[in-house]
Amino acid sequence: QVHQVESGGGLVQPGGSLRLSCIASGFIFKDYAMSWYRQAPGKERELVATITTMGDGPNYADSVKGRFTISRDNAKNMVYLQMNSLKPEDTAVYYCHRRFIHDNAWGQGTRVTVSS
Repeated sequence: QVHQVESGGGLVQPGGSLRLSCIASGFIFKDYAMSWYRQAPGKERELVATITTMGDGPNYADSVKGRFTISRDNAKNMVYLQMNSLKPEDTAVYYCHRRFIHDNAWGQGTRVTVSS
């Protein structure tokens, strides 16, 4: 089955940290650019961070620069999102996304809630 599965979401206080993980299966992971998106209640899905096939030059949304770090392990078919200094506005469902030529898809998402 071709898919990716996210984990690591939960409830965290403002200023806290979480590490999201995404494990991929059914496709040649090292050939795909991987991204994290998020969708907050009542808002459109937005791109959070993207990493190339070899992990070079990750790109971030301005709202998370300096706080979030995307990384990948091609040997384990994993992509991660380290989230530090979390804010209430980071509350959303976070989705792992794969992209290679015409193939692109999201996982089922993991919910992150930042609240005191």
